[in-house]
Amino acid sequence: MPTLTSSSLLRRPLRLLAAAVASAGLLATALPAHAEGRIRIAQQFGIAYLVLDVVRDQQLIEKHAKAQGLEVKVQWEAISGATAMNEALLAGSLDVVSAGVPPMLTLWDRTRGKQNVKAVAALGSLPNYLITNNPKVKTLKDLGPKDRIAVPAAGVGFQSRTLQIETAKQFGKAEFKKFDAISVSLPHPEATAALIAGGSELNTHFSSAPFYYQALDGNPAVHKILSSFDILGGPATFNVLYSTQKFHDENPKTYKAFYAALGEAAQWIRANKAQAAETFIRVQKSKLSPEFVRKIVEDPENDFTIVPHRTGVYAEALHDLGVLKHKAASWKEYFFEEAHSGNGS
Repeated sequence: MPTLTSSSLLRRPLRLLAAAVASAGLLATALPAHAEGRIRIAQQFGIAYLVLDVVRDQQLIEKHAKAQGLEVKVQWEAISGATAMNEALLAGSLDVVSAGVPPMLTLWDRTRGKQNVKAVAALGSLPNYLITNNPKVKTLKDLGPKDRIAVPAAGVGFQSRTLQIETAKQFGKAEFKKFDAISVSLPHPEATAALIAGGSELNTHFSSAPFYYQALDGNPAVHKILSSFDILGGPATFNVLYSTQKFHDENPKTYKAFYAALGEAAQWIRANKAQAAETFIRVQKSKLSPEFVRKIVEDPENDFTIVPHRTGVYAEALHDLGVLKHKAASWKEYFFEEAHSGNGS
């Protein structure tokens, strides 16, 4: 496991600036609608995107397209943050993007009757852990005004929305944004470094894999307060892929090849976990050890399935809190029909 240092915090402004410039450049080069045989996909970083790593590494989209007599060009982009993803998708710069369930639902809600954004598939049921190095904090009720919670997108991202759902349960609907006041936007690597180093006001982090594994291993003072699975009532989808109705309808063969590739990748991961760990390291150019990554892939909490689980909990809760205007009758309302045959929720 690599050593993480708090000095990486100093590079945050430059990283954020670079990300903003890259995002702006991507939006500026938006292309018009194209015919069958091309797909532009964006993913973020981390083990939660392992299914896409396998699809890319094994060229599974190309494989399934050829089975239909179609040559397809696949363009991969790396973007950090749901906001940039959503902007690029709506601008026509990308065909498929990836983010947490709440950001996808927000875009589905806002584009009904227009671009009609819907989810393509889940990328796995993986928990996020709310962790802290503050020995006095054992539950949410122990967090006070002097504590600081790191999340990738304060107030609006997967972690913040999940925390808001639990806060509403414990403190009442009127207080669902209670912890937004002590939340700060910070990428997972920098937040992890801060927790391991200790000694800063940033003492809590709503963290995804592999970062909470690193923090728990790297500092004995770091401990879990609760997980997203606790909040949602069991294993639940973390990230999803989503697209527009236009791309789905105008590219049926390409879309079919993409969905088939996702299914094959998920099956391959379940049967080849050690090789899947090696794929993650190779594709994402990770410096984590194969043993460490394999430990994560083999953790029974982590299920790299494309079948959605408990997304309806988000849809119902976020509508109840007023985040979503429209109430979904079923999870199938915000997933394209190719996903409906699975035993989803």
